[in-house]
Amino acid sequence: MSEDFRIAIAGIGAVAEMHALSIADIEHATLVGGSCRTEAKGRAFAETYDCEWYSETEPMLEATEPDVLIVCTPSGAHLEPTITAADHGVDVLCEKPLEITTDRIDEMVATADAAGITLGGVFQQRFTDLLGKVHEAAVDSRFGQLSVANAYVPWWRDDEYYDGAWQGTQKLDGGGALMNQSIHGIDAIQWLVGATMDLAPDENPVDEVIAYTARRSHDDEIVEVEDTAVAILRYRNGALGQLLGATSMYPGSLRRIQLAGRDGTAEVLENELVTWQFRDEYPADDDVRVEFGDTGDASGGAADPMDIDYSTHRRNIEAFLSALSDGEPYPLDASEARKAVAIIEAIYKSAKTGQPVRLS
Repeated sequence: MSEDFRIAIAGIGAVAEMHALSIADIEHATLVGGSCRTEAKGRAFAETYDCEWYSETEPMLEATEPDVLIVCTPSGAHLEPTITAADHGVDVLCEKPLEITTDRIDEMVATADAAGITLGGVFQQRFTDLLGKVHEAAVDSRFGQLSVANAYVPWWRDDEYYDGAWQGTQKLDGGGALMNQSIHGIDAIQWLVGATMDLAPDENPVDEVIAYTARRSHDDEIVEVEDTAVAILRYRNGALGQLLGATSMYPGSLRRIQLAGRDGTAEVLENELVTWQFRDEYPADDDVRVEFGDTGDASGGAADPMDIDYSTHRRNIEAFLSALSDGEPYPLDASEARKAVAIIEAIYKSAKTGQPVRLS
């Protein structure tokens, strides 16, 4: 990547800090502005990251003329800054979820396509070396006929996390433990399973879900959405899966991803490889177990949403900028980022109706 990129951020919250730190580490990228309505927060951000603060996104785009807008507003407010960026011919990289409904995502996509801009998503877990190894094994068909693909996110969030915030509201969060926290695990598992199948680019690897959701550990006056969810997934290749998403399990424990079939199993506990066994061993398998097994790295968002390493955000941003620079497709484009939201929508519908729901 040799092209220089001017980058602005819409929405100055905790995740925007991750993006600002990432941009500072990227040689050919410069943060030129950040927008939010709270002046004190905006000015502090601008001083910390050597950029300009604007109270609204459109004046920021007009004044700074960025190449890329990174959208870090609340989840249910991703559509509007994307439309504004499209109106100014600015490419958009949007934090997860792309939006809180597939209808709003489809409106984003239609707007981006009409304007001729690139719209991409952020799922930084895809950019960890460990999940990258599991994905390579899936692409190489090392699991054989896949039988099971599970994701567990047994986390905890205190009442203070939700109280007075947009998190936990239907309007801006669009859901709870699934749409906000567990969406990373959902995206990871659909990405890994999809790598074992011959799918059209916009085809979801999940065929059907049946699910239950509940609010078990937070007061109704504080949280409007689910803090606990379980689902059974049936994938298009016949494999089955279990999904747990929670912010109700004090004190919170580590996320777990499992992929297994007739010829092998990989199991990841947060940033540590628990199982890496295949019927046909490769010479490098021992090296993989040594590098990623028993790392002692228990970091993650189990109880603290900001207990994360921003290096994967940096890689995610770099991949987007590299695709723009090279004129190549961005692997985490809007149709790909949409898949996790479609799965969550189906889970919510199943929980509401008490019936299995098929994904179109």
